[in-house]
Amino acid sequence: MRKVAIVGAGLSKFGERWDASFRDLIFEASSMALEDAKMEGSDLQAIYGGTMAPGRLIGQEHVGALIADQLGLTPIASTRVEAACASGSVALRNAYFAIASGMYDIVAVGGVEKMTEVSTEEVSFALGGAGDQEWELFLGATFPAIYALMAKRHMLDFGTTEEQMASVSVKNHKNASKNKFAQYQNEITIQDVMDSSPVASPLKLLDCSPITDGAAAVILCSEERARKFTDTPVQIIGSGQASDALALANRKSMTEIAATKEAARQALHQAKLTIKDVQVAEVHDCFSIAEILAIEDLGICKKGEGGKFTEDGHTALNSKISVNTSGGLKGCGHPVGATGVKQAVEIYWQLQGRANGRQVKGAEIGLTQNVGGSGATAVVNVYKRMD
Repeated sequence: MRKVAIVGAGLSKFGERWDASFRDLIFEASSMALEDAKMEGSDLQAIYGGTMAPGRLIGQEHVGALIADQLGLTPIASTRVEAACASGSVALRNAYFAIASGMYDIVAVGGVEKMTEVSTEEVSFALGGAGDQEWELFLGATFPAIYALMAKRHMLDFGTTEEQMASVSVKNHKNASKNKFAQYQNEITIQDVMDSSPVASPLKLLDCSPITDGAAAVILCSEERARKFTDTPVQIIGSGQASDALALANRKSMTEIAATKEAARQALHQAKLTIKDVQVAEVHDCFSIAEILAIEDLGICKKGEGGKFTEDGHTALNSKISVNTSGGLKGCGHPVGATGVKQAVEIYWQLQGRANGRQVKGAEIGLTQNVGGSGATAVVNVYKRMD
């Protein structure tokens, strides 16, 4: 397999984007990525776009063709990829394979979701399709309820506290306050989280990621051509993906994401590294408990110790490992199809030393972990700054 590098990245502003359509968001992120790579659209040979539920959210399907049309890039191949909230990372992984195999030399990867065109109830129903429609959503178990069950079990088994979960949100809001693309750029306190409205006990409003409009894009190319476009390419050195039961009730454990553990094993093995080599990580914090599970399942800390590890500041900026420097899903926002690509954009900027105001000192190795549903899909990618 050929080596693959990221040579350009772009984001739209995340948030409730009443000023922008689905097409506008795609154009914002993609044009920024092409400009960053100092290339023209005509240089691209293929597009992979991650999006979860545009049919339900805006009534639009056939998004692969829409992307190529919107960017004026017909007739090149443009493919939509769907894997719930991991759609962006699976799109990135498919583009990575396309270049590594020798099929293409230069590929664009995008992720997009426009979520504010329908009611909160309709968004919840659309997102519920990422779980087991028959055995979860039909019976009233939306994702806040499912993650609340995971949180309660973690509290029972390991003594994790609500304040420790709140510390995830506090840290991620602090990082988001330094990110001009983030939906929320305000800092919050533990007490703010504890006082926020209950959603599904023990999760409160400020434990939950928001409804977000946004898009993200990266440009991938073969390593031998990378320096034509940037002096500081970032190589993808490991990629893993794994699956688990769609419904939480059918999993072996309620306190781990087994697919994360397997995807991380694959990615780190391919990279010939251990988790201790990673300085900066973007992980899937759709709810505060999800980040705690992620850092445990990635091996950043031991199972059951994620709450205390976070509370003690070990995942803060420039600590033992800097986690969710972008603000994560909680602070930066969670346009579900775009999230996995946004994670890659953040790691790209971090390894290039371009994460102004939130830069991890001396970052050379980064990692992303993106989850679909409540853990039925997980993707882990490992990145390295090319010297």
